Amino acid sequence: MKPKGQISNGSPTGAEVKDKDDLADRTLQELSREELIELIETQRSDVGVRISFSGKNDAGRLARLVQPRSARKVMNLCIGPELDQARNQVIEGENLQAMVTLYREKGHVDLIITDPPYNTGSDFRYNDRWEEDPNDSNLGEFVTEDEAGRRTKWMRFMLPRLRMMKAMLKPGGVLAICIDHRELFRLGQMLDELFDERNRLAIINWQRSYSPRNDQQHVSTATEYVLVYARNEELAKTQLLARTEAMDARYRSPDGDPKPWKPSDAGGPGAATHQGMVYGVQSPFTGVIHYPPPGSCWRSDKRDMKTWLAQWGTDYVEKPLNDQAALAKVIGCKPDDAPRNKALVLAEDVAKSSKRARAVLAAGTWPQLLFGRDGTGKPSLKRHLENIKQGRVPTTFWSDEDFDNALHLGTVSWGHEESGHSQTGIRELDAIVGRGHGFETVKPLKLFSKIIQLWCPSHGLVLDPFAGSGTTGHAVLQLNAQAGTQRRFILIEQGRPERGDTYARSLTAQRIKRAVTGNWAAGKMAPTGGGFRFLALQNKVDAKALLAMERDEMTDAVIASHFDSSRGGGPGLITMTHDGYEFLVARNTDDEGFYLVWRGAHAQPVFDKAVYETIVAEAKRAKLKPRYHVYARFNLYQSDDVAFYQIPNRILMDFGLSVAADAFNNESADALSG
Repeated sequence: MKPKGQISNGSPTGAEVKDKDDLADRTLQELSREELIELIETQRSDVGVRISFSGKNDAGRLARLVQPRSARKVMNLCIGPELDQARNQVIEGENLQAMVTLYREKGHVDLIITDPPYNTGSDFRYNDRWEEDPNDSNLGEFVTEDEAGRRTKWMRFMLPRLRMMKAMLKPGGVLAICIDHRELFRLGQMLDELFDERNRLAIINWQRSYSPRNDQQHVSTATEYVLVYARNEELAKTQLLARTEAMDARYRSPDGDPKPWKPSDAGGPGAATHQGMVYGVQSPFTGVIHYPPPGSCWRSDKRDMKTWLAQWGTDYVEKPLNDQAALAKVIGCKPDDAPRNKALVLAEDVAKSSKRARAVLAAGTWPQLLFGRDGTGKPSLKRHLENIKQGRVPTTFWSDEDFDNALHLGTVSWGHEESGHSQTGIRELDAIVGRGHGFETVKPLKLFSKIIQLWCPSHGLVLDPFAGSGTTGHAVLQLNAQAGTQRRFILIEQGRPERGDTYARSLTAQRIKRAVTGNWAAGKMAPTGGGFRFLALQNKVDAKALLAMERDEMTDAVIASHFDSSRGGGPGLITMTHDGYEFLVARNTDDEGFYLVWRGAHAQPVFDKAVYETIVAEAKRAKLKPRYHVYARFNLYQSDDVAFYQIPNRILMDFGLSVAADAFNNESADALSG
């Protein structure tokens, strides 16, 4: 018998045991809420498909072992007003570490859209030591295409990151992840297991190549994929896409109607269940009796149909025609079983009716029920543009209509005339930052813009853990500028620092900066406005590291970590860059100041009455409200208008770290006498 409180492994065989081995060595009391939920889900009998691969257990627990990092603000790479900098972030660093560091955003992200490295042998690397210590700073070696275990390494690389992505999402949040045919099935199986296949919203097939490519012996690869999963499908919302000019152009007014329209079917499905709406209708032009198509019934109420017919200049009456055979053909039954519905027929001679109807046809603004433009057609209904949904339902195939239009940059267009879809993103990046950026695969701006419009609300937060060239951030800023939305973004990019290639700075940040200012390499464009804060991940965060920080480092730690659960998601703290303040470092969007009592690692960071009076004076000078948020090591002064945050405890908590487990937290104010 196992000791009380110990977790049973259940069956000693199968993938289920492998999934929970790393949890089974600890008591229930030691597990976090997320780990308990994960354990329960693995023990359910209806969890569906489970994928198994070598090293999966180690990969599965990595996210729980990664420690958050301090983040330094790089002033010369930030752009925009302080409020816009607080809204958006570009983070330079390893993405698993960065997502763990973003603890305050956990559960607050509306959309994660990302384009991870595919298993191509050119842009994917793996460090075997991560399986034992995911905090190892070595980035690993590139996995070559001929390496036997490359697919397993790719899955071990992706699994902990996918788990962190799921944890970052709101209950109704959505993950949209790009992939090609190489890893489509493996990624799909991992996502089915993590999210449950019931939460799979779509497998989008988008046309990346306009013309056939000679990259396959049998079938040319012309498409790639976006796998879309909701954390909870019942809570997720998919928006309608904006209608195109081509769609609206189909609505015209050949009769002079002030409201554009197009003809639509007068019949609809349901003949068997709506037999009373199956009957004959006599044309006022030709006298022909019309019936709905087989299996259909008239869409509109019979009273409305009679009113519209009379608007052609002749009264109508209801009359039995002994037409059970015709009705039976429509309904799909035997004539003896057909209803004896009365038809709508002319109340006078067809010749007179036709003359009046043609006069109405010539006068214009035709009735709702039509018989073609010349009166000889079958019944149809006017469908006015103003009465349809102002949007269109997205489909799973996104073709050239979405990606084949080259942008025009004033008098300068793209470098060449061809608009092959696989090159659209490259040409966009060439135009923004100039050629020579070294990126061979860049997703088109329209692709990411479309995904953001569908699954991120107008005030939502978008996260991209594999930001690359910054397409996601550019798309968010462009949509905000075009539609007046207030979406925010967080971009994470590592670059290849072991090669001296920090393209988080030289490319990702540069692209977003050029979008904000409109200063493109190809010429001046309309600026999107906005801005972002550039942060570089530093050392691991723990109490010892925090207490050793200098003031500027501690300022960054406070701003990066602060989280107010009562406010939920939203912009972080706004840095106060004015000179002359001893304690004031930031404010929130309610204009309440944040004050840091910290003079360096070897000074005494004490909040007392004298410090309080200085803080009050600084708040008045900065025109901030009298609610003072104070960070300090020790608190020797109490006031109702002060919210006190102890260093390092509060910072550790806001990074999601355990305060009780750190020896430094046994210290007290007695340390002052030491």
